[in-house]
Amino acid sequence: MKTSDKLWKDVLKGKLPEQLAQEIDQFETEIELRKQGKIEEKVFAETRLRRGAYGQRYDNGQRYDGTESRKLPFADKPTKGPGTVWDAPGMLRIKVPFGGLNPQQLEVMAELAEEYSDGIAHVTTRQDFQLHFIHIENTPTIMRRLAAVGITTREACGNAVRNVTACPIAGVCHDEAFDVTPYSHALAWFLMGHPDTMEFGRKFKPAFSGCAQHACGIVQMHDIGYVAAVREVDGKLQRGFKIVVGGGLGPVPRQARTLTEFAPVEEMLPLTQAVCRVFGKNGEKKNRNSARIKFLVDKWGIDKFREEVFATRKELREDPRWLGMLKGAEDAAEGPLHPPGEFPAINGNEKLRQWIKGNVRDQRQAGYVTAAVTLPLGDITGDQLRALADIIAKYTRGTIRTTVEQNFLIRWVSKADVPALFADLDAVELAQPGSSSIVDVTACPGTDTCKLGISSSRGLGGELRNRLLQKSYQLDEAIKGLHIKVSGCFNSCGGHHVADLGFYGVSRTINGYKVPHFQVLLGGQWENNAGSYGLPIIAIPSKRAPDAVDRVTEYYVKNREKDERFHAFVKRVGKSPVRELLEPLNQDFPSHDADPSFYSDWGDPRQYSIGDIGIGECAGEVVSRYQFEMTSAERLVFEAGLHLDRGELQLAGETAYTAFLRAAKALVQMQYDDVSNDPDEIVAEFKERFFDTQIFFDPFVGPKFANDFFAAHTARGEKFTADTAHQRITEAQLFIEAVHNCYNKLRSTAPALPTKA
Repeated sequence: MKTSDKLWKDVLKGKLPEQLAQEIDQFETEIELRKQGKIEEKVFAETRLRRGAYGQRYDNGQRYDGTESRKLPFADKPTKGPGTVWDAPGMLRIKVPFGGLNPQQLEVMAELAEEYSDGIAHVTTRQDFQLHFIHIENTPTIMRRLAAVGITTREACGNAVRNVTACPIAGVCHDEAFDVTPYSHALAWFLMGHPDTMEFGRKFKPAFSGCAQHACGIVQMHDIGYVAAVREVDGKLQRGFKIVVGGGLGPVPRQARTLTEFAPVEEMLPLTQAVCRVFGKNGEKKNRNSARIKFLVDKWGIDKFREEVFATRKELREDPRWLGMLKGAEDAAEGPLHPPGEFPAINGNEKLRQWIKGNVRDQRQAGYVTAAVTLPLGDITGDQLRALADIIAKYTRGTIRTTVEQNFLIRWVSKADVPALFADLDAVELAQPGSSSIVDVTACPGTDTCKLGISSSRGLGGELRNRLLQKSYQLDEAIKGLHIKVSGCFNSCGGHHVADLGFYGVSRTINGYKVPHFQVLLGGQWENNAGSYGLPIIAIPSKRAPDAVDRVTEYYVKNREKDERFHAFVKRVGKSPVRELLEPLNQDFPSHDADPSFYSDWGDPRQYSIGDIGIGECAGEVVSRYQFEMTSAERLVFEAGLHLDRGELQLAGETAYTAFLRAAKALVQMQYDDVSNDPDEIVAEFKERFFDTQIFFDPFVGPKFANDFFAAHTARGEKFTADTAHQRITEAQLFIEAVHNCYNKLRSTAPALPTKA
């Protein structure tokens, strides 16, 4: 243990909640035991994950330098988990239930970012904080310093209940049924470490919303969601929740389904416990790819799932915390520091006017507003955090929350204080306008720090933000409210499925070089608590993605009907015209010598690659046939989306299945060029050559994409609904991406490919 670590342990002794103190001591011991090889690496990996300590890119000790993969100079020590070097920096995720923070907590966060990280704290799309480049041996000290101000990293990662998110304007919203803040706080601490949450096969994400129509809580995309509601009983209004289950994004998104239209608030905790018990007992454990609760709901159907939950609820032993943790909830409320007021004269301050227009919203309490602090890509420096702590203490009672769009929201600001607040924020570069607008691009960490990143989501997000800011004063009002969300891979951590314009990272080969690309998604809806999910329409080179935004938004402005929102516009005109707009971006590629930057990713001068795989040789006719078949497969999956838009559900599902076959055949042809179009033969050859050999397995989800193909083949002739057709299309698109990745891997080892006589 370092001297500073021992000093902090002594200084904070007796100042931490007893349970958290014991858990941190235990984790510190487990670190030492792992260093001695006395804890198996897989066990330790899950242990640290449940403490919020997560892996980070290059933690396998290797990095591609543009020419080849090179070993990084780490000492030879026990691993932190399979393929994870001990001294390689990682990420620490910090739970912030409902996003609520105070000035003291912000100051501690600033200190930790500067002392242990790179000086940057990152707000996530689940209202958490993340610190990157953290050494595993520093984590107990960080955890103690956080616990001393009421924050924990407990179960921020791993197969556990993750951060409980909630609408950041809860308690001050005009449209809410009631303030969900105390209920989200109670749920977060009730479920933390609860025995009924210890046997999950995967993570479990809850969310609260005060109303059904806005996007603040986005409950439809969560494992369990709570929408505040009231009903009249014996002449009195009773608080309760509509509870939904089985939502989620990830590779194949699901919309949550209704567990109950109304559960009284006193039933919230026991009913949630019953859901957790049913999930823990019956959810998948071995195959992580189908271990989320949405798959259990799919397997059983919502009726059986509901039946099991309510039966389990009846069997639960009475817990005094069910009501005890809600004591005072109806009376809980924040209050202001200063009296209400009215806006002073702006006096021609255009910068202030634009900030008020984009970032300031009236509260339901007269004379007060909320003020959004826009964080580009969710990043804030230590100095800015300290300044922000002082600012909110100056103007409010420390009432600030993080948001799912990676920003802060200051609450209970007197209208009279708005110009002074703006001036103080502007002095520390925290007064950027455009919160929740098209310039406020959301992006996951992507290839910057995530091991699963395919393309640079933060790089693209930053480029889009800069370009849009440069012309923000000239942007048409129709597009200012659009949402752009970027993910570095198919897993949707950036929320691309629920954006007006979504992007997720993929890889393609151009002129013999791998080139970063992004799939463009249309049809997502941020409003109505994530009311609908988008579908991919085309993959384009990463460096041309900003041009795609320009083309789509200009087309919308030119062709929309009066007051027509973007989601309605896309539904009316269809995706074909938009795809036609973007198809030229897949033509006239520069040669590598003429423009090497086209073959690298945003913010990364190296030659682009995935997984440190070198660039293979062109395979002549085989490559040509492959490209032909894959172009056809991508066309088919796009056409399936058009059929779905037109309500041609059966044709949509069947076309998606054909896309599966075409992509599989493209891969099989690399080894067996005489394969026929017979589906059974394609499936048999694919299974023998790429599934049984595990060549096709994805490093993250293993055999999932192949299993989706086999399931689609087995289900031939099924009757499709809108949901199952949508699912089949999404699975086909992901299978196509997996084929591309497998193809790139095979090309890097081309001499060893066998052929069939």
